[in-house]
Amino acid sequence: MTDMNSFQPEPSIYASDEEALVVGIDLGTSRSAVTATNGVRRMVESYVGWPRDPIALRHIKKSIVFGAEALENRLSVRLFRPLERGVLKHTLDGESDGDQAMGNKEAARELIRHLIHIAEPMRDQKVYGVVGVPAQASLKSKQALIEAAKDTMDAVMLVSQPFAVAYGLEVLDGSIVVDIGAGTIDICRMHGTMPEEVDQRSLATAGDDVDRNFEELLHEKYPDAQFTLTMLKKVKEAHAFVSGEVERVKAVFPANGSPTEYDVTDELKIACETILYEINDALHELIATFDPEFQQKLRSNVILSGGGSQMVGLPSRIRQDLEDIGGANVRAVEEPLYAGANGALQLAIDMPEEYWHRLT
Repeated sequence: MTDMNSFQPEPSIYASDEEALVVGIDLGTSRSAVTATNGVRRMVESYVGWPRDPIALRHIKKSIVFGAEALENRLSVRLFRPLERGVLKHTLDGESDGDQAMGNKEAARELIRHLIHIAEPMRDQKVYGVVGVPAQASLKSKQALIEAAKDTMDAVMLVSQPFAVAYGLEVLDGSIVVDIGAGTIDICRMHGTMPEEVDQRSLATAGDDVDRNFEELLHEKYPDAQFTLTMLKKVKEAHAFVSGEVERVKAVFPANGSPTEYDVTDELKIACETILYEINDALHELIATFDPEFQQKLRSNVILSGGGSQMVGLPSRIRQDLEDIGGANVRAVEEPLYAGANGALQLAIDMPEEYWHRLT
């Protein structure tokens, strides 16, 4: 008979190679974050750009640019946002041919390379990383990301983004994590063990849909106003709200070339509410289908993370929407943009070698 008191966990990959740099990565559609055992914490917008021609190269003075720099020079570069719903764009609807698909694949590879670079590994230092992906990402999507990591990591492990958040916060039992990103909203209920497929949901209606709905509403109300999704995203990130008393939101857009101020308060609120309905349905389902003896425990610990969790009034609106099943305690994490990467790093430090994909 096995002596349970003598049980010892398998050693982690970090324990077996203490000279390696271990990183946690939240690979997002809009932003990607990396944290590392050397203390580095960095974030970059998930854009990659290559100069269009020799003139652009002379102007930018770089052969490739990332994040805000790529966006600022988007008229001079071939701009790629390679991740859609948290996975490579060309993996969503089957393999596709053409320059765009190949560009997305290469851009994803370069984005991961850049994240490892800004984590500041030493020369010839091995790099092991845990990468957060959507809760219900397909096997094909995961394999594509593993392939994209081959050039820059020696070993990689993929985990669902909300599970990474839960692990980092040490809320592994009796909680539900709602990770609100640009491409997906990922929800996971935790019950003291590895979550299974039945415990997780990936919702396709997320931050990008808020931006598109905001754009549509403003075009309808202010047909003369000129704006881009990038401009609207900045307004949303500064003022997003779904409830509570807020000041009127004003934005300045050109109209026939002349800067003009517009009140966008009502349209912004309606657009932000886009995400509420599917979150509400998914939470109801995950709670109602759980062991009835422990449903109250789940309702008492609903945790919001990701960039979308910063909407003013979001915890109270979700709490209100759950009143019909007994109410809930809903809170947002303190570091919404780093919670996934922090949890991924802790997983990387703790997980035994059997969970890793060796790439070298």
